[in-house]
Amino acid sequence: MKMKNKSKWLSFILCMALFVAMALVVAGCGGKDDTGETGGSGADTQSEGGVVGEGAKVFDFTVVDTEGKETKFEVHTDKETVGEALEELGIIAGEEGDYGLYVKTVNGITLDFDKDGKYWAFYINDEYGMEGVDLTPITEGESYAFKAE
Repeated sequence: MKMKNKSKWLSFILCMALFVAMALVVAGCGGKDDTGETGGSGADTQSEGGVVGEGAKVFDFTVVDTEGKETKFEVHTDKETVGEALEELGIIAGEEGDYGLYVKTVNGITLDFDKDGKYWAFYINDEYGMEGVDLTPITEGESYAFKAE
């Protein structure tokens, strides 16, 4: 009888050890990598790209990260500006500054010029944007991008 109890106890301990190991692996998948960029796919990010949102207006949006990797989106929205659409979908986030929205996070990757000398640059049709993303109206046929610089 003692052998059966020991065997059950050992099985229980092994199962718990496996459960803890799996929990640690899952918890580590969304952490920061060596560059300080947030990895994983949070609820507010669309890290894989593709078609996102719903609405009558459609535009192409590209994210170019610090390693040059491009992630392309086809955004559908009823919002008026590119910034409103991307914020609503959780693709961009930032803080209000003297010149409008200062975008610090794009597609789950946070850049801080004060800490790492990198920032998100906004482009319209592959040209540096002359106004902020929050002031840029969605125009049919134009493409938009944020590039890490």
